[in-house]
Amino acid sequence: MAWPRAGLKWYLYAPLIVVALLLAAAVVLIDTFDWNRLKPTIDARVSEAIGRPFTIQGDIDVTWAREPNQTGLASLVPWPMLEARDIAISNPDWARQPQFAQLDAVRFRLAPLALLAHRVEIPTLHLVHPRIDLERDAQGRATWDFTFPTSTQPSAWTIDLRAIGFDRGEIAVDDATGKVKLQIAVEPLERAVPYDEIVAQQSSEARQQAGRTVGAESTKALARASTNEQAQPRGTSAAYQFAWQAEGHYKGLPTKGSGKIGAVLALQETDQPFPVQAKIFVGDSHIALVGTLTDPLHLAALDIRLWFSGSSMAKLYPLLGVTLPDTPPYATEGHLQANLGRQGSHFSYQDFRGRVGGSDLAGDLVFDTSGARPKLSGKLSSHLLRFADLAPLIGADTNAEKQQRGDAVEQPADKVLPVEPFRTDRWRAMDADVSFSAGRIERSAALPINALSTHLVMDGGVLRMDPLAFDLAGGNVSSNLRLDGGKAPMQGAIQLRARHLKLTQLFPTFEPMRTSFGEINGDAALDARGNSVSALMGTSTGEVKLLMNDGAISKTLLETAGLNVANIVIGKLFGDKTVKINCAAADFAASNGLFQSRLFVLDTEDAVINVNGSIDFASEKLNLDIHPNSKGVRIISLRSPLYVKGTLKNPDVGVQPGPLILRGGGALALGVLAAPVAALLPLVATSKEQPDNTCVAVLEQMRSPSKAKPPPQVPKGRPATAH
Repeated sequence: MAWPRAGLKWYLYAPLIVVALLLAAAVVLIDTFDWNRLKPTIDARVSEAIGRPFTIQGDIDVTWAREPNQTGLASLVPWPMLEARDIAISNPDWARQPQFAQLDAVRFRLAPLALLAHRVEIPTLHLVHPRIDLERDAQGRATWDFTFPTSTQPSAWTIDLRAIGFDRGEIAVDDATGKVKLQIAVEPLERAVPYDEIVAQQSSEARQQAGRTVGAESTKALARASTNEQAQPRGTSAAYQFAWQAEGHYKGLPTKGSGKIGAVLALQETDQPFPVQAKIFVGDSHIALVGTLTDPLHLAALDIRLWFSGSSMAKLYPLLGVTLPDTPPYATEGHLQANLGRQGSHFSYQDFRGRVGGSDLAGDLVFDTSGARPKLSGKLSSHLLRFADLAPLIGADTNAEKQQRGDAVEQPADKVLPVEPFRTDRWRAMDADVSFSAGRIERSAALPINALSTHLVMDGGVLRMDPLAFDLAGGNVSSNLRLDGGKAPMQGAIQLRARHLKLTQLFPTFEPMRTSFGEINGDAALDARGNSVSALMGTSTGEVKLLMNDGAISKTLLETAGLNVANIVIGKLFGDKTVKINCAAADFAASNGLFQSRLFVLDTEDAVINVNGSIDFASEKLNLDIHPNSKGVRIISLRSPLYVKGTLKNPDVGVQPGPLILRGGGALALGVLAAPVAALLPLVATSKEQPDNTCVAVLEQMRSPSKAKPPPQVPKGRPATAH
């Protein structure tokens, strides 16, 4: 009876013994198997998959170890560590370099149990000393474009790659299409550097660079920006372990860069941000950043502190693809968050602050690429805006300043109106919807312009500023501007309305104006075509009206205002004395750049001065006749009419040969100009502070018929010469 029991035990344990022996044999087989026998199969399969020759030129080794992160029965199953050495991936035949990538080795651990579910699970793929060649030719062919086989049936296998580990390496970029040629080297740091240490170091370096570009004020402005906690990028416990350097050319400009990165790039875990840091010089533009990249496999999130500085914001266009205006030297610091996707990306530059020339700038901007065209939107503001810092926007800065910001179009020495063309090709590259306001505007002659505001909209190359408004000398100027950059030449239109500009505030530093109580009112409506301020003014058609009452004028005042032509005229008429003006009225009709006076008169305490003629903005030539009509015998110097010839840059003012001026009743001599006078009456806008407007009586007097002989009129056509 004992035998059957022993036999029963044998039958029960025999299968377990067989399984144990098979497992032992499998371990021995796997451990002693020459994995190099699989190289031809692996090379062929990978080459077929990527459409490019792939070769493992070294050995394949496999070692086994338990995975410490596993629990339960899974912790008993050893994981293989695979290492393939000396790997090469070829380039297409057209490329200059034979190899796309070469690696000393590739290492990764593989989850064996996941293979039963047709899933290739790799926690980390380590790339050992990669050398990569990225090339794109003028036809747009790129070495990084691989030809993968197409299949109508989905694969039963999935790849689960969690992270990529880096080692030292080199990357060469030669992009004929993007005009980029760079050599990039990555080396391990001597020690891991904590994230917060790099943030502090980069902040200090970026502010020092801003100080060198714009001045000490920019450093203070950027320091204030960093005090806002919401503007700080999200911190991370990861450390920087590799340094990188780059040198070459970008868009034809000399380029140098350096920075630091982490060691392991998590591709799926959104709670493991990858630290990045960079400082890049492209020409004289400087870009610096420090922060984190999260979920790079899906290009989901970028969270960095970002600095910009350089000689002109317009130079950022080839770098960022964002249309920005020509500016003086600038520096900004802000917090950039980005959601990056294949269908479009969303960038948010939040709570940024900085300096542009001598002006401060702050705000929030959003750049979205998901639409038919990229779009920039947001709000900007300045506490103090220097008028001089606006000059580059229209090409009105000096030739030295143009050269500094990289513009090759010099302003001719004999021209006043800027000839630098607008970059309308960039207007068509993106849309915009940006509001801007300035609390105070500083001008060298103490001109009190305040509270400028505008709403800029750019759509399909059409730029609109509606409204473009600012407070000036206790009054306001409101306008709207439209420039169609989609047409060649560009077409423009402006409507402008000035009301209640107080003379006492207009020239606050000029003592004789303190006794003036008058106002200035004006209207302008012009259409034009051309790609520069000079071309627009030289083709403008429309009208300009201006009315001023109860003021004062002198040569000193006009010098302060920078009105050179008027300064010379007043000097010849009155010398250097201050003259009280009862009313000044101007009405010009413009046709193709020729501004013809329909009415231009100054009623002073001593005389009525009538101006006839034209200003040709196409040639910048002047052709004006000035007729002073004395109200009595008090001014003996007013004997003959004057002429204004020459150009806006070099005016020629002299005495007209001819009859003496009329004495007495000068205002009545203008009675034939009833129609233009009537057109100016709506500008007599009285206010509670100014119940009596002397221009009312003067204009009404001008409308009355007169028997006096009118002054000679300039022919309607454009003058043939203007000496």
